[in-house]
Amino acid sequence: MKIPAHFPRNNWKKVLDFSRDKQTPFVVLDLEIIKKRFMDIKKAFPYAKIYYAIKANPAKEIIELLRDLDSCFDIASIYELDHVLSLGVKPERVSYGNTIKKGRDIAYFYQKGVRLFASDSEEDLQAIAENAPGCDVFIRILTEGSHTAEWPLSRKFGCHADMAVELLMQAKKLGLRPRGISFHVGSQQKDISAWDSAIGKVRFIADRLKEQGDIDINLINMGGGLPAHYFTKIHEIPKYGKAIQHYLEEDFGSGDELPEIIIEPGRALVGDAGVLVSEVVLVSRKSRDALNRWVYLDIGKFGGLIETLDESIRYPIYLETDAGEAEEVVLAGPTCDSMDILYEDYKYALPMDLKPGDRIYWFSTGAYTTTYSSIEFNGFPPLKSYCIK
Repeated sequence: MKIPAHFPRNNWKKVLDFSRDKQTPFVVLDLEIIKKRFMDIKKAFPYAKIYYAIKANPAKEIIELLRDLDSCFDIASIYELDHVLSLGVKPERVSYGNTIKKGRDIAYFYQKGVRLFASDSEEDLQAIAENAPGCDVFIRILTEGSHTAEWPLSRKFGCHADMAVELLMQAKKLGLRPRGISFHVGSQQKDISAWDSAIGKVRFIADRLKEQGDIDINLINMGGGLPAHYFTKIHEIPKYGKAIQHYLEEDFGSGDELPEIIIEPGRALVGDAGVLVSEVVLVSRKSRDALNRWVYLDIGKFGGLIETLDESIRYPIYLETDAGEAEEVVLAGPTCDSMDILYEDYKYALPMDLKPGDRIYWFSTGAYTTTYSSIEFNGFPPLKSYCIK
């Protein structure tokens, strides 16, 4: 198991040196990689504003770095809002992107100066009108593409195109500013054409709104979906940027004809910057004749690797002691829950001489690890996190 090609060797040495005296499990985030990735995305999407989806990783150091790079922020709760505002982010650089929210939370965002809200239902739209009068709203629509995304985000969020038309017309009647449409094609989306289909839906909605409500779409929020580097082959970010620009120009024209475009990268911005360091706790077999060993680690689903659910995300791993004969194993976490099995169908090949105390390094773990780790399941504390430059 080699160090993944996407992770620079100089950065790996820095992470390794930093990790030597730390007690596992923990994740190390290289801010240098995050800064480079931000600039890469900005270059690939010169036509778009970047709103970092902070649910991917809200570490103080990451927010401060992106704040200073003039990023905006996609926020999902009053707690995330307080966090970014406390770090000097101005409210005009924030959108309330969650379509599921309490009226009093809408009011809180409004009081703090936020003026851009997402919605996907009549009830939520009414709550926005009551608690954030005159604000800008965009409606999230349902999209296809879940079958090609490694972490689908369909069904729970968004509404059908016909309802989006009705909601934007209703927003105008309620005294809100109907700005446009948002969508999300699924996290870790490998199929770039998923954006083509979604943008085509936005064009349909825009035409209907112009005909029926004299409303111009002047905002398209394309959400997230840009990938990090795991095991599955992906296109690099510049190819996404070029193809998506082509789709937009096909439906909306170029230059000044384009509406305001927003993208909300999370995984793509911070995923590749993280290395999670874990330790082998136990190696055993279920019977004398069992084909595979079970390798139990001090990190599991409830410690930060929840995206191994259904083995959806497969992380590149590295061992310092990986010489000699190897054998496929089942990987499992340390908790007293039978669900805490990381990989059983897909099997990593690990050394035959693997033993308790050996370290396993998980690459591309900068996103959705610390934020998903449990508080005290079995008494295990949340996943520790360190940022290095």
